Formats: sequence, C-alpha cells, structure tokens
Amino acid sequence: MPQIQTLNSTLTGLTELHLWHAPLSSCSQRVRLVLAELGRTYESHLVNLEAGEHATEEYQAIHPKGVVPALVDDGKLYIESVDIIQHLGGKNDDLMAADADLLALADGVQLDLKLLTFEFLFRGAPPADLDRGRAFQENHKNAWLRQFYLDFQAGFERDRVDFAVRRTDAALKVLEARLADGRPYLSGDVFSLSDIAWVPIIHRYGLMGWPYEAVPNLTSWFARVKARPSYDEALLSWQPKEVQNAFDDYTMKRCEEGTGIRAFGGL
Repeated sequence: MPQIQTLNSTLTGLTELHLWHAPLSSCSQRVRLVLAELGRTYESHLVNLEAGEHATEEYQAIHPKGVVPALVDDGKLYIESVDIIQHLGGKNDDLMAADADLLALADGVQLDLKLLTFEFLFRGAPPADLDRGRAFQENHKNAWLRQFYLDFQAGFERDRVDFAVRRTDAALKVLEARLADGRPYLSGDVFSLSDIAWVPIIHRYGLMGWPYEAVPNLTSWFARVKARPSYDEALLSWQPKEVQNAFDDYTMKRCEEGTGIRAFGGL
C-alpha cells in the first residue's frame, strides 16, 4: 500500500520529511539508504523498540501496525518500507531502474529475517523486563506481533526455524543466479532500489554467520555496495560497536555449540 490516509492532524500538518525509525531495524535501514543516496535531509524521530515505544498509543496513532518505519512527506503518510523507498526514489532514473520481482522477493523474506534475527542475534541479549513485556502485550494492537513475542519467549519450534532458513536460502540463490551474468548490481549496471531492498538483509545475515562462501557472486556484489558512502551512513553509523561485539560473541557461541544458523535448514 503506497500513501495511506490518516486522520492524525499532527501528521497532516507536518512539512518536509519526517522519519520514524529504529537504529537496527532492517526496514528502517532501507529508507535511510535511499535518503543517504539522494542526500536528502529529514527530521529523525527515533522509536525505542527495546523500551516498547512502538506499543504506545502515540506511536500507534502514527503507524497503525505499530512497527517501523513510518514516513511523512509534506503531510502524507507512508508506512511500508518498499512503498517508502519507491516514493522517495521518485524520478531518480537510476534508483527506479529496479525489478519489481526483486523488490517483492525482498519483501517476502522479511518475516523470515525477523524470526532468524530474534533467534540467532537477539536471543543472546539479557531477558526482557517482565513489566515491560506485560505492558507490550496489553497495549500493542498488532495481534501478530504480540504472538510473535510470545513465541520468541517460549522458544521457536525447530521446524519453523528450518523453514525460514530454507526459504531465505532459496531467495539468496535467486540473487546469485541473477548476478551470474557479471552485472555489477542486481538490476543491471546501476545501483537501484533492487540493491537497497536487499542490502540490510544481506548485512543482517552476515552478522549471523550465513555461509556466503556458497554464493560468490552475491559476496562480490555485497563488497561493492558496502563501499558506497550510504552503507556507512545508513547502517554502520547506527550500529553501536558494543552491539556489534555482542552479536559477534553470540554468533560464535552458537557456532561452537553447533546451534548456529548453519546447523538449520540444510545449509
């Protein structure tokens, strides 16, 4: 869904760009990548997901699903990351030289990325505050998200994790095949929204220890996109070193225990 109608007069009265986002949210990273590539300035509204700010009445009045990101452009509201990046790409010929199937594929694996992120990165964090967890369950209106957090706390079933890994692996093989003709970027000779949609996903799986040696074309592509200034501006500068170290330590621990991501889905 592109622009959505909102009765929130606070939003409709805003001018210029306003972005509600979270530092480590992959969907937020997509939007920041486009903004960095375009050199666009924006009013940043950070949403503290760990503190449950996305469950507040105030934020859910902005984003009806209570997730990030949300963008307001001169009073018009956009809430789906792929829709947002297409809106921002606008008339930029290079960015808009994207393939619809690659954007849809990236959108389609987003829930798998969420599940695997929680399993292989966030599970290493200290347990959430019980009072905060209860408040989230009481206040958040997104039933799917409430159940997801309950499932995470109970422990995801092995079959569910295996399925997410297999589906992700199949998607990455599509990208590998697309790059096999020697093209520098996913949609051809120019860096486009196709690449932007996938950069945060590939970055995130790298944190988990995904076996990228099996997809050399994709590995070479990622080296190219990481060299762009927007990668540091939109991703790395928002990823604190202590968080990176915690992810590295937990990934190593899971690998040593034989429970890392490579132990799932037939990788």
